[in-house]
Amino acid sequence: ELLREIRNIEKLKQMQSKEAAGSGGLDSEFMLQTKSAPYQEVLTMASKAARSDMNILILGESGAGKEVIAQYIHKESNRSKSSFYATNCHTFSDSLLESELFGHEKGSFTGALNTRIGRFEAAQFGTLFLDEIGDVPLSTQAKLLRAIETKRINRIGSNEEIKVDFRLISATNKDLAKEIKEGNFREDLFYRLSTIIIQVPPLRQRKEDLPELIRYFVKKAQAALG
Repeated sequence: ELLREIRNIEKLKQMQSKEAAGSGGLDSEFMLQTKSAPYQEVLTMASKAARSDMNILILGESGAGKEVIAQYIHKESNRSKSSFYATNCHTFSDSLLESELFGHEKGSFTGALNTRIGRFEAAQFGTLFLDEIGDVPLSTQAKLLRAIETKRINRIGSNEEIKVDFRLISATNKDLAKEIKEGNFREDLFYRLSTIIIQVPPLRQRKEDLPELIRYFVKKAQAALG
């Protein structure tokens, strides 16, 4: 039991290192500077929402900066000293997404050569950010709903329940009301995710911020490309 727990901690630390290396190096402090009144209202709402442990759903178009807001909420919350884990649900196939979220036991399916902890376990005492939540398949939505309701998960291939303590932030660019009507998204899951809803305005509605953002990304490109 002790050796198993030590191996799990080692895997968790490796995941954290990979997350830090792949974060893209964006200066979140700069990204939150704004002259836009609508965006300032979003930041005020996000700061207030951060003080609770309620589930938050962030809505907005691609490129509006939904993950920047999610990171800001984590930083302002009482979980800020623990990990922030971001997972883009769109980038995984149905079967791989389930393994990514819940983890799996060794030998539970072809290619499962080792036991692996999922994002729910990795985000213990911290924040789990699920981007593109509207792309989660219905089969996984049911398991996701149970994990949110009970704060307990089962790794794939295991009957052992694991208690998890995380703060959930989700985001999507889809119209979830439309997805529910079309039968692509569970209504009960939507209500669980959307205790607080934050709508991030697109960049075309905060044009006063564009000059500074352009300068920022040009400097990043200069540094990266020499």
